[in-house]
Amino acid sequence: MSPLRRTAQAGVIGLLLLLVAGLWAYSAFEQAVSRRVAALTGPEVGVEVVGREGMLLRAFPVRDGRWRLAASGSDVDPRFLKMLLAWEDRRFLDHGGIDPLALLRAVWQSARHGRIVSGGSTLTMQVARMLENLPTGSYSAKIEQMLTAIALERRYDKAEILSLYFRLAPYGGNVEGIRAASLSLFGKEPRRLTAAEAALLVALPQSPERYRPDRFIERAKAARDRVLARMAELGILNEREAGRAEREPVPPVRRDMPVMAAHLAERLHAENPQRSPINLTIDERLQQRLETYARDKARSLKSPVSLALVVADHSTGEILAEVGSPDYFDRSRQGFVDLTQALRSPGSTLKPLIYGLAFERGVAHPESLVDDSPGGFAGYTPQNFDHEFQGIITARRALQLSRNLPAVELLSAVGPSRLVQRIRRTGARPELGDRSLPGLAIGLGGLGLTLEDLVRLYAGIANGGVSVPLHVEEAAEPGPQRRILSEQAAWYVTSIIAGATSTTKGSPGEIAHKTGTSYGYRDAWTIGYDGKHVVGVWLGRPDGAPVPGLVGQDAAVPVMHDVFARIGPVTRLAGPPPGILASAGAGLPPPLKRVGRAAERRQAGLKPEIVYPPAGSRIELSDGARSATPLYLKVRNGRPPFTWYVDGLPVDRDQLLRQSTFQPKEPGFLAISVVDATGAAASAEVFVK
Repeated sequence: MSPLRRTAQAGVIGLLLLLVAGLWAYSAFEQAVSRRVAALTGPEVGVEVVGREGMLLRAFPVRDGRWRLAASGSDVDPRFLKMLLAWEDRRFLDHGGIDPLALLRAVWQSARHGRIVSGGSTLTMQVARMLENLPTGSYSAKIEQMLTAIALERRYDKAEILSLYFRLAPYGGNVEGIRAASLSLFGKEPRRLTAAEAALLVALPQSPERYRPDRFIERAKAARDRVLARMAELGILNEREAGRAEREPVPPVRRDMPVMAAHLAERLHAENPQRSPINLTIDERLQQRLETYARDKARSLKSPVSLALVVADHSTGEILAEVGSPDYFDRSRQGFVDLTQALRSPGSTLKPLIYGLAFERGVAHPESLVDDSPGGFAGYTPQNFDHEFQGIITARRALQLSRNLPAVELLSAVGPSRLVQRIRRTGARPELGDRSLPGLAIGLGGLGLTLEDLVRLYAGIANGGVSVPLHVEEAAEPGPQRRILSEQAAWYVTSIIAGATSTTKGSPGEIAHKTGTSYGYRDAWTIGYDGKHVVGVWLGRPDGAPVPGLVGQDAAVPVMHDVFARIGPVTRLAGPPPGILASAGAGLPPPLKRVGRAAERRQAGLKPEIVYPPAGSRIELSDGARSATPLYLKVRNGRPPFTWYVDGLPVDRDQLLRQSTFQPKEPGFLAISVVDATGAAASAEVFVK
């Protein structure tokens, strides 16, 4: 074979070998890229709790403690994006993950200096390095970076790759991604950045630990100013903008991440740790105002006295603000305890529902006369808060003055079980302890309810007697609406606790409210509502210890008015619905003029009369048994309890029965008298032998 032919054959074989090698290399390359495409997963991001207008209320870090939040192009200032691409990767929109020009430049610089000087990394390659946690300054890592970058370009579009960068870019410490960086540096989302802020966020990922503003502020400023100068050269900023930006101070400290509605956010996050975002009905600006107010108010309260607030829209059931404590991080007040969810004695706050049930069932009317005087009810003997009694007053006045005796008497008439059942219709869960059946004491606070439960209850009264279940999540399925009072009974209650003096009035005013103080001064409450909002206020110690002098009227009512002032203009309460009985006094139907003990007192309104022994009678006791034979005393009419006197000395006090006994010591005349609960008296003189 001639040398020429041998050379030709060798060339053909060489070409075939090169082709085979090329095909093998290409196949290996495609397999390597395909494996990486299949293995790509997005980075874990923290759970976000978001208000009704989209504001971040609270964020939770990812499992390793890093602050990393979801972000896309719509979350960043357009000028920041221009500056980022101009500084990091001007041909980002044109290359397929690797920029050949930048790579050649990096290879040339490495050959000249004997080490990697600039990596020639595109933004896609940087994302690949951050995703895979690859080291810098290594040739093998650089190859891995390029393969992953190609995989990224095949898997995602450019906007999605930018979103990955916005999540992963390092900003020092445990802060990653543009949103976490902007919030920690500037206290705001990155949608609107100044030129100086945008430049700092472009510069920091180059060397995040070296340029951390909270540690090396001069380095951070120098790095930022280099970016500003380059942007001015490229025409992205004009000279005036760049100069003004260079004079803007660099933030010297890292801010805390947002922590609004902290207790609520934590509770919902604990229920489903993987859900994000959690979209709430919370009004961000109102929440912020009330949290600021609660912190300021707490300074005037002696530690560890704390407070909690809930605001809701009673027509929709949306919770608009919820403050579980004045300061989540205040250990002296156990700020970590969510006091909107704490079971407490509601004091007198259930009285409006008691009266509403009495009005609904025809037991009473706001202008009915009730009795506020000492008495017992099936063994239960309540007292008024001030230990004083008003006597016969209207039901309206009794509720406005929060008298205990009329409330317990009306509760006895409508039934404690019915009261509990209506409370449960609102979605509340009253805690009755180990009692199988509720007793009359629940009307004065003898059960456990939360502040949120009471807001549910009053929202139902405010909404014409129809309870719209409270909810705080935007996507929550609305629960069933349930009637807890008739429309007329709800309006009667509203007119009373709004301060109206008569049922004949039209709209009762602007704010209806009721206070409550639990036994031992442990809890001070006020729940109030206008034509749109219901506000719940609680004050007390988180550990439930007494706070002498803590009274709902003095402590909680001013807070309620302050909260309404921060909500905005008050919405006037609605006027009366059809079916209102506007009569008063003599104009009421006879059964409603006087109710309960007041009716009994009227029926027994005749003066007491001693029926035995009759006046002037001679009573002969059995011979020989004088010391063992009692003299029976009997009375009719009058109102129990009765006190009997013989010869001016009491012999039987507070006797509920109409009969008593007396043992004469010797024969002779006896002056017998009896005094009833109203002070009316009767007397008789008899002779015993």
